[in-house]
Amino acid sequence: MVMRPALINVMAKAAEKAGKGLSRDFGEVEHLQVSRKGPADFVSNADIKAQKILREELTKARPTFGFLGEEDDGEADTSGKAERWIIDPLDGTTNFLHGVPHWCISIAAEKAGEVIAGLIYNPITDETFWAERGLGAYCSNKRLRVSGRKDLSECLIATGLPFKGSKKNDAKVMKELAAVMPKVAGIRRAGSAALDMAYVAAGRFDGYWEEGLGIWDIAAGYIIVKEAGGFVSPMVKGGNPVKDAALIATNAEIHDKIVKLVRAA
Repeated sequence: MVMRPALINVMAKAAEKAGKGLSRDFGEVEHLQVSRKGPADFVSNADIKAQKILREELTKARPTFGFLGEEDDGEADTSGKAERWIIDPLDGTTNFLHGVPHWCISIAAEKAGEVIAGLIYNPITDETFWAERGLGAYCSNKRLRVSGRKDLSECLIATGLPFKGSKKNDAKVMKELAAVMPKVAGIRRAGSAALDMAYVAAGRFDGYWEEGLGIWDIAAGYIIVKEAGGFVSPMVKGGNPVKDAALIATNAEIHDKIVKLVRAA
């Protein structure tokens, strides 16, 4: 049995506590009070409550850490600290609000600008994907490895698509799809960037690309993919995949091919 490191245990405890509240709210999704955060970008009471729980639990365990969360929960800004948590309390909010059981909590720990640990928790499936730098990636106690597929025609690739109010360049995304779709077995748009990356690490998806994200969407997934033996590159050559929140993550075998297709589109 794998012994989880102390930092991962802190993340897991916080995620599980927040996940209980989210699961209860998901069970009564039709009754949730929802406010608009922007066109097609909803934020629920559940989202804010989950972030507050995460902030409380993580701060209690690591009081010197700063906190960068997706939602404005009215707390003081501590995101400039050298050590900080990067949180998405509910990745896949639109799925959540429509009763689609594909959403998660994403937590990353960053030190001096480098992600050192990440955890992605799906309360619906009770799956916990996690990694700490140099220690490998796991789903609960099972070691994760990216897939070994080499032939693009056999590969399943995930991405994100434009929607009303999104920051994506619609025309560019359509060109990227046109370049990749004919080459692969299928494209999936599942609605949770964090879970897409966790699935790449687990070998369920062979690759994933997306831009127009937030750092909280992909910080945890970034280290989980890398520790599972995957490759992660920025969308634009010379960029930073985490800080730019625009990346291409795949298994080692098809990385150069997908990067070439996406960047050339």
